[in-house]
Amino acid sequence: MIYELQIADMPHSERRTTVYYRDLYDHITRVIDMVETYRELLTGSLDTYLSTISNNMNEVMKVLTVVASLMMVPTLISGIYGMNFRYMPELAWAYGYPFALSLMAFTMLAMIIYFRRKRWI
Repeated sequence: MIYELQIADMPHSERRTTVYYRDLYDHITRVIDMVETYRELLTGSLDTYLSTISNNMNEVMKVLTVVASLMMVPTLISGIYGMNFRYMPELAWAYGYPFALSLMAFTMLAMIIYFRRKRWI
């Protein structure tokens, strides 16, 4: 609307009001450009912040996944040995319990070594 006022030759307007409208239009254009620049800066800052938060969450999720993976194998082994089977070879064996515990420890140690070689932990 200000643009139209500055270029229109209105019968009741004077030359100095036209100059005023041109100056006003110039100021409004500059303010709009500044607002768009600040909006783009804020959008970039928000994107950077969200990327940082996402990276931190990914690190936490990686640690939780490694811990859950380490606990899965001993849970499986204890679940199998916790079943009430009548004929299970290790039940009558004198070293069955230490064997099960050492098997759990060995698998966890093997997984830790594997995860370290892959640089996941």
